[in-house]
Amino acid sequence: MSGLDEILSNQVLVSAALGWLVAQILKTLIDIWYNKSFSPDRLWGSGGMPSSHSATVCALTTSSALKYGLGGYEFAVGFILSLVVMYDAMGVRRETGKQAKLLNMIMENNIFEDNFEHFEERLKEFVGHTPLQVFMGAILGVVIAFVIGGMY
Repeated sequence: MSGLDEILSNQVLVSAALGWLVAQILKTLIDIWYNKSFSPDRLWGSGGMPSSHSATVCALTTSSALKYGLGGYEFAVGFILSLVVMYDAMGVRRETGKQAKLLNMIMENNIFEDNFEHFEERLKEFVGHTPLQVFMGAILGVVIAFVIGGMY
């Protein structure tokens, strides 16, 4: 069996990768619909609806449960990883996005008279997620794992 065949036969890996890909595509389509313009950053950027981080880890965890059972270490590792990733997306990363938005507003309005030429680029504001975005990503990941599981 070739390396590519081995990778494609790995149900857990395929589920996780497809969870990320589908979430990123949906996120981009939702952004196009909402903002009436295409932003290439949405294809690989973080933040937005649905959370691709949540979709990835939930597809990984669900697929591990389907393949190895709930008693296996694969599920345990995936479950804990999922909790950490989703908590972080709603916590630290979301707060980082709020701070970036505020700092961008300060820079645009030239509140300070100092020279900010080393801050030529805007800070990324879409780095975290709302609880709804994380929840929808989690559901997407679980559904994808069941669909992929039915194919293996």
